[in-house]
Amino acid sequence: MVGASAAGVSAAETLRREGFPGPLTLVGAEKHLPYDRPPLSKQVLAGVWPAERTALRPTGRYRELDLDLRLGRRAVGLDPVARRVELDSGERLDYDQVLLATGVTPRPLPSAHHPLAGVHLLRTLDDAAALRATLAGRPRLAVVGGGFTGTEVAATARGLGLDVTLVCPEPAPLAGRLGPDAGALVARLHTERGVALRTKVAVDGFTSAQGRVAGVRLDDGGVLAAEAVVVAVGSTPATGWLADAGLELADGIVCDATLEAAPGVFVAGDVARLRHRAHGSLVREEHRTNAVLQGAAAARNLLGAGRAFHAVPYVWTDQYDVRIQLHGTCPPGAELEVLEGRPGSGAFVARFTQDGATTGLLGWNSPRQLAGYRRELVDIG
Repeated sequence: MVGASAAGVSAAETLRREGFPGPLTLVGAEKHLPYDRPPLSKQVLAGVWPAERTALRPTGRYRELDLDLRLGRRAVGLDPVARRVELDSGERLDYDQVLLATGVTPRPLPSAHHPLAGVHLLRTLDDAAALRATLAGRPRLAVVGGGFTGTEVAATARGLGLDVTLVCPEPAPLAGRLGPDAGALVARLHTERGVALRTKVAVDGFTSAQGRVAGVRLDDGGVLAAEAVVVAVGSTPATGWLADAGLELADGIVCDATLEAAPGVFVAGDVARLRHRAHGSLVREEHRTNAVLQGAAAARNLLGAGRAFHAVPYVWTDQYDVRIQLHGTCPPGAELEVLEGRPGSGAFVARFTQDGATTGLLGWNSPRQLAGYRRELVDIG
């Protein structure tokens, strides 16, 4: 298994649970034991969780699994014919079956040609530690990107009392994922907490002073003063090391419905791209629940189950005192229908529909109520 991630750990546990007795090796580029990423932009960044609390499993669990952990080792090559993985240490690991769960890397701004002190990406524990150290100096913070990571970082920093500006090209934060109506509610959530919003603008680059970031240049000609910047404009599947492996790489590793990309090569998590069973287009999900489910499914298929993977997408985000949950999707043009509660009350459940069919369910501080509607989504995914 290449990728010491939620998908990799889920696969290892599933293999042992299903009775696989043979040797298992888990390769991870970071030196840390496998850890949970969602808390990095929230509890870890806020300082309410120590780094150790993010561990996916205690150390003893890996001994129970009889798992050969190769941490701090990056895979640099795959030979599916010889069935061999090459590591940056020069080691070559032979395999009978391999699971690729290398995830994604955060995408830098194309306009930022040179690294500047004070400009951060957030993906790893080390990234979170570096950003937290910067925020301890109480700089003015600009967050570039209105997706899940960007809005969570903005909420966390605002909770720490920092001066925060959130910049996104969409009309509202999370509008691309939750639609314009729910996006407007997210915008209000942040502005009511004191975040300055700059929407419908893009970033052209940074200004600097003595090697440190001093501001953010916007494409409308404005400049935001900021001594710290978090860039959260999306991610790129970690597939560069597979350029010569003969796999189909297209915004991820393309695999079939059983998560197999080539004979003996399975894929799971953020890096997996497979055909949607309903509309046939290639899809890729970048969230933890999907990674865990795919890791388990790939492990079973690796043992010969041969089952097509199917799961309703599920994402969540915690911002301030609000939990937002989405089961399914909100495709462009979908209509939002409130089922319970009121958007202005701070708690509600809504349904996304398109062409008369339910495509997703949205919960705003309503986990129990939302669960009662999930039966509407059994046929999507």
